[in-house]
Amino acid sequence: MSKSTRQCLLPGLFLLALSSGPVFAGSAQGPSNGLQTGEAVFEVLASEIALQRGEAGLAYNTYLEMSRQYKDPRLAQRAMEIAISGGSPDLALQAAKTWDELSPTSDTKPKEVLITLLVLSNRWPDTVKPATALLRQQTAAEQENTLLQLQTLLAKAKDEAEALRAFYEIASTVKIPPKNLGLLYTYALSAEKAGRIDVMEKTLREILRQHPNDANSLNALGYSLADRNIKLPEAFILISKAHQLSPKDAFIIDSLGWVNFRLNKNTLALEQLQQAFTMKPEADIAAHTGEVLWVMNRRSEAEEIWRQGQKIDANNPTLKETLKRFKPDWSTPEQTPQGSWDGRFAVKISGITESQNQGGSGGFTLTQDALKDVLEIRNPVGGSIAKITINPGEATLERDGQVITAIDADTLVQNTLGLPLPARGLSNWLRGEVRPGSEASIERNPNGQVSKINQDGWELIYTWGNNMRLEKLTMTRSSNIGSIDIRLVFDRQND
Repeated sequence: MSKSTRQCLLPGLFLLALSSGPVFAGSAQGPSNGLQTGEAVFEVLASEIALQRGEAGLAYNTYLEMSRQYKDPRLAQRAMEIAISGGSPDLALQAAKTWDELSPTSDTKPKEVLITLLVLSNRWPDTVKPATALLRQQTAAEQENTLLQLQTLLAKAKDEAEALRAFYEIASTVKIPPKNLGLLYTYALSAEKAGRIDVMEKTLREILRQHPNDANSLNALGYSLADRNIKLPEAFILISKAHQLSPKDAFIIDSLGWVNFRLNKNTLALEQLQQAFTMKPEADIAAHTGEVLWVMNRRSEAEEIWRQGQKIDANNPTLKETLKRFKPDWSTPEQTPQGSWDGRFAVKISGITESQNQGGSGGFTLTQDALKDVLEIRNPVGGSIAKITINPGEATLERDGQVITAIDADTLVQNTLGLPLPARGLSNWLRGEVRPGSEASIERNPNGQVSKINQDGWELIYTWGNNMRLEKLTMTRSSNIGSIDIRLVFDRQND
């Protein structure tokens, strides 16, 4: 189902309190006696001294290297703690993986921390393997608690659909207690996102068997039937009952309008959908309202409500699917993306203080082939600065014969070049599209062309030429170092 009322997430902290004391504290014994050597003790002390002097990077690298050399998980844990204190989530994640790999399989704490760091880094698909391994080691009560903590963290997901699919894979490996209706409801939603409509329907009916007046489940099941255009009389009964129980719920009113639309009661459906959108402007409600207007041959009104929907959430699945059917020129093409852009860039950073003002300029070439982007950055006279290759889940930067790899392309560029260039998703933006997987808004000019995109903290302003090709793109954002202004001017666009 594309929408539902949100469940109240249960409170709780999934991230365990991490020890920040000395590595040798306590009676825990490492798997190796290597740490008893004078050289190892010296390295540990040198790392702690470096940390006290503010050289956190040196301390982190030493601890992580030693953990692998001596096969001691405590050293990897210490490296992770240093990375967390230094605000480096990617480095913390790397150390947490090493901590888990080096720890005995019976030790669940490293897995719990690793899962939490993965989730907070919005890498939900990567949580499936460690989470299922953790569940296999737990009692039924512990499994329920783990799922409750994951349920809580779903609220932090940037890509809710991706997170729910991962949650379904994880939760499917255990039996959810029938009395925990909150978990069952989340499991039902996750099953739908995973394409298991049968599991979703069975789970919702189980909830309703126990609690026939659960408005959320009534609405979810009724909407799912209406959206698939099946069992419409039952769908109407379910949603009507939900509406009686929660008459002021905008999502339920939206469902009521949608099932009436399926029953060919267009005038009533439009009235209900417009009421729902007024109460709670949401992209999927805008998608439904626009479709009814379009079918009623009120095309300009449909386009206007869809514009409003794209301002709210351009990545909303229901809105994207609706535009694909009715306004294909507004939606992302299905064919494998390919393209090439040549141009010049200028970067200006207006720092909080005058001494922090920075700037730079140069040239760039971006080529896209399927899921791979290659960005080449040149200095003002044409010499190569770096070549960045971006694949799903990984980015590499080649510079001066060296290759550096990282999870996130933007972080890689910032750390190695000192330039706040948004490499991730740039090919989407140059096409006038939003990058999948994070919240975004789109505004369009009277010709239907994208005039503004807001995504990942960036505001993008588009200037289009008479040939319907992009001439200039201005990108601005605020950061902890001040405001960033990037201007891209194109010599060759999307050939």
